[in-house]
Amino acid sequence: MLRFPAALLGAALALAGCASAPTTAPAPAQARLARDADAPLILVSIDGFRNDYLDRGLTPTLSALAGDGVRAEYMRSSYPSITFPNHYTLVTGLRPDHHGVIANFMTDPSIPGVRFSMFDPATVGDERWWDDGTPLWTRVREQGGRAAAMFWVASEAPVHGARPEFWRPFDITVSSQDRVRQVLEWLALPAVERPHFIALYFDRVDTVGHEHGPDSPELDQALGEVDTAIGQLLHGIDALGLGQRVNLVVVSDHGMTATGPEQELFLDDLVDVSRLDFGWTGAYASFDALPGGEDAARQLLGRHAHMECMTRERIPARFQYGRHRRVPAYLCIGDPGWQITTRAAMQRKGHRLRGEHGYDNALPDMRSPFIAHGPAFGRGVVIAPIDNVDVYPLLARVLGIAPGANDGDAARTAAALRRR
Repeated sequence: MLRFPAALLGAALALAGCASAPTTAPAPAQARLARDADAPLILVSIDGFRNDYLDRGLTPTLSALAGDGVRAEYMRSSYPSITFPNHYTLVTGLRPDHHGVIANFMTDPSIPGVRFSMFDPATVGDERWWDDGTPLWTRVREQGGRAAAMFWVASEAPVHGARPEFWRPFDITVSSQDRVRQVLEWLALPAVERPHFIALYFDRVDTVGHEHGPDSPELDQALGEVDTAIGQLLHGIDALGLGQRVNLVVVSDHGMTATGPEQELFLDDLVDVSRLDFGWTGAYASFDALPGGEDAARQLLGRHAHMECMTRERIPARFQYGRHRRVPAYLCIGDPGWQITTRAAMQRKGHRLRGEHGYDNALPDMRSPFIAHGPAFGRGVVIAPIDNVDVYPLLARVLGIAPGANDGDAARTAAALRRR
């Protein structure tokens, strides 16, 4: 069985050139949902971690995990490339159009008078917003296992009647190191109480990327901070005697691209926005027309400098987005690096961004990493690009559970699994 090698925790490694493709058929899933959680699976998301951040030489622990284990060339986020939709995609295997979490802020005609906000504990904890999907921890529980979530999207709501056995309400003030300590406490439980599946979320890289930009020294520092926390996690796993058994998958929800005040588009300069109801502004703007706002909405349709506006029926098919009842009637898509907003929205936000995401998910800057390490996975393997919907069926297979209906393709990650 594979241990986390000591080299993984060193400061500098050159393992990227060691990839070799296994030659035999993939083995069946290594983990089983027995009473004892003897092969825990940890899914780690580093919000806003662009795929090429791994190449900066600032993340030796993550780079070593990728070199010693499995790395995809890159992972495509689902559209729109923002946080809540993509984190729910990772644990459901469904596109936002199918799981219904179509943005960080949204309305639903079947939930009248309520506006979902990522900042509102009441809506975040309301299962009605999540019930179009079934998260992996619910599938684990349904099949006799235990699950934990450290700040993962949807874990605060009793989706289909249940939360993970272990969870904490999101608190951005909790440091990356303290998040790791909580996970290690769960792993230290007796095997008959230990979670089979743990989801762990870090927001630091995304927060700093927005505030200072993806090419800033502050962003480089944030990369080092999170890499240190991953190293702390690996040290703790080894100290618990679980290094031979834990499987680790590291991903992100989206990338990041540089922007700034000189790349802001104010819709107020084009039409009267007073009768438009905005669901989102930023890399894209989505909105419905209130009574009296139909003419303004129609005037925006078509190509403008640095953006294109359309009805949701005309959203490009490759985005696989626009059919869910929660998607607003109109969408304006910004060119890379440009932000679409209104003066009122900018005033509410109160600050200017230096980094942004939410753009076309095919853009290189929106790509995320995929790293897998542990006894279920190959060593020194690089696989072809994958979509983030492909992560879910892989996780289910490693856990040894039956997945729910999903949009992923297990064949795309088959080469990641350990071969006999």
